[in-house]
Amino acid sequence: MYALLPAFLIEIGFYLMPGFETARKVFDALGPKTLRAVLLVGSGIAPYLMESLRLGTFRFESFLILIALVLIAAFWYALLKPSPLVDLLFLVLMAGVFLSKLFPQIYPRPMPHLQLEVLGRLMWIRLGVMAVLSLRRLENIRFGFLPKRDEWIVGLEQFLYFLPVGALAAFLLHFARFQPVTLVWWKLLLFVPATFFGILWVVALAEEFFFRGLLLQLLTRGLHSEVVGVVLTAVLFGAAHLPKWRFAVLAGIAGVFYGIAFVKSRSVRASMVTHALVVTTWRSLFTG
Repeated sequence: MYALLPAFLIEIGFYLMPGFETARKVFDALGPKTLRAVLLVGSGIAPYLMESLRLGTFRFESFLILIALVLIAAFWYALLKPSPLVDLLFLVLMAGVFLSKLFPQIYPRPMPHLQLEVLGRLMWIRLGVMAVLSLRRLENIRFGFLPKRDEWIVGLEQFLYFLPVGALAAFLLHFARFQPVTLVWWKLLLFVPATFFGILWVVALAEEFFFRGLLLQLLTRGLHSEVVGVVLTAVLFGAAHLPKWRFAVLAGIAGVFYGIAFVKSRSVRASMVTHALVVTTWRSLFTG
C-alpha cells in the first residue's frame, strides 16, 4: 500500500484532469505545443517510476519501451500537422498499444492479484485524450465524466432502442444465456451502480472518445455522410473485438446505437451512457 498508493493517486488525478474544461484551459495556457507535450511525457512516466522504484520492479528495458510510447503519443500532434491520415494513424497507435500485451510486461505484478498494468492503461487513455483535446484541438466532442440531462436522456433512449435488437441478435448467435448475478440484495445494490460507473468512466469513456468522438467525425467529414460514418465506425468498432466473432457482431450492432446517440446529442457523453448501460445489463443479467 505504501508503494502503490501514491502512484495510483497521482494517476487518478492525471486521469480526471481532461474531463474538466477548466483544467484543460489551465493546461493549454502553460505554453506552446512542445512544452505541453513535454509535460504529458512527464505525467506519463511519473506513476511508473513511483511504483516500480518503491516495489523494486524497475527494469531499464521496460522504462525505455514506456518512454518511447509516451514520447510518440505526446509529440504526435505537436510535430505533425493534423490530417485525416495523421488522425487515423494516431487511432491505430492508440488501439494497437492498448490491445497489446505491453502493459503487463512494463508493469509486472508483485503479487498475482495486483494487476498493476491498469496504471499503464489509464495513463494511455488520458494521454491520448489530452493529445486530441489540447494539441490536436478537435472540436464537437463535448468530452467529460458527468453527462448532462439531455445526454442522459439520449443515451437512455438509444439503449432502449438497442435492447430488442441486441437481445434478438444474441439469441440467434447463441452468444449468451440469461443468468442474473446471484448476490444478496445489498451487494447487488452496490454491484450494479459500481459496474455502470466503472464502465462509464473507463471503458465507455475511452472507446467512445476514440471511436465516436474522433473516428466517426473523421469518416463523416471525409465521406460527407453521417449515416455512412455511423455504420462504418460501428463495423470497425465490432472488428476491434475480434477474434471473438459473436462478440464482434454484437459490438458492431451496439456501435450503431452508440453512434446515433453521439450524432443526436453532438456529445460523446451520450454515447458513453448508452455504452455503459449495454455493458452493465449484459454483466448483470447474462453469462457467456
